[in-house]
Amino acid sequence: MLRLAAIAMLLASPALAAVEGKPFFSLYNTDLIVLAAFTVFIGILIYAKVPGKLGDLLDQRSATIKAELEEARRLREEALELHASFERKQAEVKAEAARIVEKAKADAQLAAEQTKAEIEASITRRLKAAEDQIASAEAGAIRQVRDKATEVAIAAAGTVIAKNMDDARSDALIADAIKAVNERLH
Repeated sequence: MLRLAAIAMLLASPALAAVEGKPFFSLYNTDLIVLAAFTVFIGILIYAKVPGKLGDLLDQRSATIKAELEEARRLREEALELHASFERKQAEVKAEAARIVEKAKADAQLAAEQTKAEIEASITRRLKAAEDQIASAEAGAIRQVRDKATEVAIAAAGTVIAKNMDDARSDALIADAIKAVNERLH
């Protein structure tokens, strides 16, 4: 099938068409000249080893593409590792944030309990101070009442003594008092 297609292409080519009145193999046939020039050009390319150089260039390009693909795979793996690392770090940061929040809650609870205890202690101290003030005021009131009662009793005793005392008896008491003072002082 392939041979049949190649023969059909050769028969249909303009190279086989002859110029009117001229032989096929002459310099007047432009198609033959073009065919000869193309054949010489292909020959020069083969002599200059252009197909080998093209093959080498294609091999170099293939090696460059392979290297770029390997570099892309390596970069992809690095990117996946970095991504995994960032996800681990993000999880660690979330866990640390949760621990910080829990610690802050615990600290706030502890501070609230301490404040409550301090308030209770303050209230207890104030109640004690108020009770002490009440006891002091009560003792002062009792002392004042006693002092007043003593004053009243002394005044009453003075009145009773003054009513029962006459001048002679008064002089005798004064003389006894002076005598007692002299004895004690000397």
